Amino acid sequence: MAGTTPSNGSPGVPGTPRVLRAMNDRAALDLLAAHGPLTRTRIGELTGLSKPTTSQLLSRLESAGLVRTTGRQSGRPGPNAVLYEIDPAVGAVAALSADPTGLTALVADITGREVGRFRIEADAVAEDVRHRTAQLVVEAVDGALAQAGLGHDDLRATVIGTPGAIDPHDGRLRYAPHLPGWHSRTLRAELAEVLGTPVTIENDVNLAAIAEQYEGAAQDHDDFVLAWLDEGVGAAIVLGGTLLRGATGGAGEIGYMPVPGAPLLRGPEPTPESYRGGFESLVSAHVIRGRAGGRPLADALADTAVRDELAGHIATGLAAVVAVVDPELVVLSGQVPQTGGEELRLRVKEELTGLALPRPLLRISELDGDPILTGALRTALTQARDTLFDTA
Repeated sequence: MAGTTPSNGSPGVPGTPRVLRAMNDRAALDLLAAHGPLTRTRIGELTGLSKPTTSQLLSRLESAGLVRTTGRQSGRPGPNAVLYEIDPAVGAVAALSADPTGLTALVADITGREVGRFRIEADAVAEDVRHRTAQLVVEAVDGALAQAGLGHDDLRATVIGTPGAIDPHDGRLRYAPHLPGWHSRTLRAELAEVLGTPVTIENDVNLAAIAEQYEGAAQDHDDFVLAWLDEGVGAAIVLGGTLLRGATGGAGEIGYMPVPGAPLLRGPEPTPESYRGGFESLVSAHVIRGRAGGRPLADALADTAVRDELAGHIATGLAAVVAVVDPELVVLSGQVPQTGGEELRLRVKEELTGLALPRPLLRISELDGDPILTGALRTALTQARDTLFDTA
């Protein structure tokens, strides 16, 4: 056939036995990562591979140190079948969440099981803190590694969630003036050198959206917006299953969005003292508490007048996003919707009706724990597995 080059078995050529074996290996490893221990028969059923091919695959993965046996399956007629699992000693990942008051680090093995966690309290705008951000990251990771009995050599990927976003053109953290220590262009390279692992610094709300994609309210949706309403305000926009980042990494920075009744932010990038403006100045947790005379957030949102006013502000901001993006779903996350609960969600839904022609589903996140850490962990695991599970 004209224009066709015969396969010579060289690595990387689609359709060659080596590439097909690597694809089967990855499929089996992904199944073990998703389901936990499986028998050879079950792996064959899920992959569609024959018994001999599945046996060869598992033998190959055992020899590579990626898979190990872990007992036998009982409770069924006939001989107990051997169970296989990913060897957790293959590697570990670190996930971190940075906020204005400190850093939380989590270490997990390659299966996703948490094995260490450590928190460092540090005021992000303190002079001594802004000049030793890298040191604080390392201290947090080392604390989590120590709990796990692991070292830097065990790490395969590190993902850090922060407010703001890394500009892809110059490597600077933008939209986060309240985290001055994170603005160095060389921070990521410094951390990678010290930790001995690739380092990704990702927007915290984007990571919360990834958590919703994996195990939350957005599992069944490829087009959704996550609105983060907490001490800070932001959004993550997912279209076709992919995060929308924007030219400078700032897609979804709706805290700055001009809305009726909110002060406008003008001029250069705002300072830590003035960065709260626009949409954030109407719906963030600290603003709600302030308008309720300093009462706790739960008490403030129990007040019908406060809740109704807040619902109107939230709906106005969401209407602008929905009119442009037209998502299938909007997920409300952060302490404001979590505290306001179903009553707040219903009021926002009522207020949103008529403000925007599209009518997306509106859900409140039900994820347990810190969704930013969960998203960072999922991202780190994906990166590490893409490297470790490639047997080509």
